[in-house]
Amino acid sequence: GGTTVYFEENPVKENAKTYDSNETEKPNIYAPLKEIKADFPEKNQGCYLSSTPQSRSKSRYQSSTEKQSQPSAKNDGKPQNRFHKTWALLLVLLICGLLLYVLWSGFRDGTSSRRDAEILQEFRARMEKLKNTYRSQDPRLWRRAHASLEKRLNSSHVHLEPAILLLTAGREAEKALRCLSNEIADAFASSQNATTISIDGVDKAVLDSDAVKLEVDTELSSGFSKGKKVAVVHRFESLPAGSTLIFYKYCDHENAAFKDVALLLTVLLDEQSLRKSLTFQEVEEKVRDFLWAKFTGSDVPNSYNGMDTDKLSGLWSRISHLVLPVWPEKGLPLEGCT
Repeated sequence: GGTTVYFEENPVKENAKTYDSNETEKPNIYAPLKEIKADFPEKNQGCYLSSTPQSRSKSRYQSSTEKQSQPSAKNDGKPQNRFHKTWALLLVLLICGLLLYVLWSGFRDGTSSRRDAEILQEFRARMEKLKNTYRSQDPRLWRRAHASLEKRLNSSHVHLEPAILLLTAGREAEKALRCLSNEIADAFASSQNATTISIDGVDKAVLDSDAVKLEVDTELSSGFSKGKKVAVVHRFESLPAGSTLIFYKYCDHENAAFKDVALLLTVLLDEQSLRKSLTFQEVEEKVRDFLWAKFTGSDVPNSYNGMDTDKLSGLWSRISHLVLPVWPEKGLPLEGCT
């Protein structure tokens, strides 16, 4: 009864099935790639190991160059570090030196100030004692002598010239003149733990002028160089005229050989006494006229090295800083001075 119909299978579908089956059966191409990648370092390593000696030496050279370059970079910084450390050390040393200098200066100044105070105290005490002993003297003598000498007792002051005192008296006050000049000189010297140079013009009066000049120069220079602080020249008017020119060297205003010392000169006038009514200016003029007559008189021998009016004018300007009269004193010992 019925008709049986047979349909051909669609060839397209068959091809599709065939494709599908082929696809399922296709091998995994990624797995071998993974294996290849995993093997690549080992092969690489083997490749490097199997490289030529030249390549090996080249790689060694590069590595050694890199190693050397690193220390050189470090060494480049070392000189700079040393330079900075050196300057820092020098700066520290400089600061320490300055601090030590400031401390030492303060200590030295403090010590010097204390020493000056002690010297001044000692000198003032001695001068006050003398003032009580020599009660007949003019109060101005003490004030002026004290002020002139005290300036040389302060070591912190710059001394430009020595202290020059010229004490004068008439014949009646000869002993007071000698004793008082010695006492003032000793007060000045002892306060500084020093001693006095003593020169007597009478003892040298009859000697050769040039010889006396050399003797006086030697005594003053040697004494002051050894630390003596004051010289007393008794009877200055009795020295040979030419020999007194040596005092240019020791009494100059600007170029004295020793500036922190004192010189006391005494002049005994021919007059029996000095009137107390005379002013200090009149006393100075009297001493000047007396020395002019004494050193430039007609009986004074003239020579190239001797005294003349011009030389005496220069000498007088140097020794007449302070001319002080001395009056007679009662109660002085017959021998020596206390």
